[in-house]
Amino acid sequence: MLSAVTEWFGFGRAGHDHSHAHGSHGHSHGAHGEGGHGHTHGVVDASIASSERGICAIKWSFVILAITAILQLIVVFYSGSVALLADTIHNVGDAATAIPLWIAFSLVRRAATRTFNYGLGRVEDYAGLIIVLIILFSALVAGYEAIDRLIHPQPITQLIAVAAAGIVGFIGNEAVAVFRIRVGREMNSAALIADGYHARTDGLTSLAVVLGALGVWMGFPLADPIIGLLITLAIFGIVWQSARAVVTRSLDGVEPGINEQVYHAAEHVGGIERIVDVKSRWLGHKLHTDLVISVDPSKSLAEANAIAASLRRELKGHLPSLGNATIQFDDFGVEAAPRAHDHGHDHHHAPDPFKVESEIATGLLEIVDTAGGERMRFSITKHERGLKAVVEIKRPDHVETLPLVASPDDHHSLQSTEAPAEPHEFDAILRLSSDEGSIDLPFRMEEPDGHRH
Repeated sequence: MLSAVTEWFGFGRAGHDHSHAHGSHGHSHGAHGEGGHGHTHGVVDASIASSERGICAIKWSFVILAITAILQLIVVFYSGSVALLADTIHNVGDAATAIPLWIAFSLVRRAATRTFNYGLGRVEDYAGLIIVLIILFSALVAGYEAIDRLIHPQPITQLIAVAAAGIVGFIGNEAVAVFRIRVGREMNSAALIADGYHARTDGLTSLAVVLGALGVWMGFPLADPIIGLLITLAIFGIVWQSARAVVTRSLDGVEPGINEQVYHAAEHVGGIERIVDVKSRWLGHKLHTDLVISVDPSKSLAEANAIAASLRRELKGHLPSLGNATIQFDDFGVEAAPRAHDHGHDHHHAPDPFKVESEIATGLLEIVDTAGGERMRFSITKHERGLKAVVEIKRPDHVETLPLVASPDDHHSLQSTEAPAEPHEFDAILRLSSDEGSIDLPFRMEEPDGHRH
């Protein structure tokens, strides 16, 4: 019971709102098309979509709190209740917190520039700091009003209307709190979560108005200021919790479980001898991590890059909020000895990949180096059940057909069993089919200048 109450107040939650339970990842190590493998691995940056959700949450919160404040203000006008007036001021202040968050979520959607190479995600952390200051200001106002009422008691008229307005204030604030906290946790936005708990504290202040009116009705005029002081202490507690979470993120701090998930994701990737170093930080509600891994020095650069690509896909699967993963090799020379299957060619200058976007599947189609030679690989981010893929390359005198099957070293991709013929400059068609239908996607691959055959 006590734990449920403290969680409802926000204690112990503000700094741990990033959900990283491994059970939600839903690994499926079988062939593509089996059930339960329709999740998205985040190759396409989801910050735009999540920021639009954040803006929607702020808009609706503003509307609900504005209606609540207007209804309370009407009762204040007829009753002259100072307590209800203070509660109305709190609700107006809570609605005002929508302004910095609205601006922040709008700026986050802007693309990176030469000046802001990482985008403007940090603005969301600054908005969180502003919100913490607003919560602190509300606590100071609540404390001042409570102490002033203890020193200078004021009569309250129309107690039934005041109590009803207090209940309306609680319902409105709690609805906003549940909405903001739920969306904030889904987005991993400390700023939006902090704003949700702010709305909850204002809801408690509204209940204090009701209890104060009840106390006055029972003949205890000091009940209202005493309860106001208790609520003030609760608000200061929320200030501490929210400030700790927002300040930690603004100083590039992360929850301990974040890096544990990074290590756990690496356990699913073969070829990694050990994790040398891991550093992670939040940029708004997107997580960025830097890794240094150690692999067998005898592996070719192509094999090492394949390991890094597999690790990156596992990280996106384990950490849905991952924005970017930078992977480096520990003491791994780029001048690795060529493998027998390389035949002296520099295959690292492959054509640019083809970005696949369709209702059946999304991902990247590219030519990659593997231990068995060059292969056509389709790295999948999302797909329908029963996915099948075939690449048909238009050659001058024939059509080269390359069926794509489950990759032996990456359960998130399909690849050909044979190498595509030279030259690697051609027009082709990617034929996709699933249990829901089929589609043909034409594309062209061109070798970089200076590497054409």
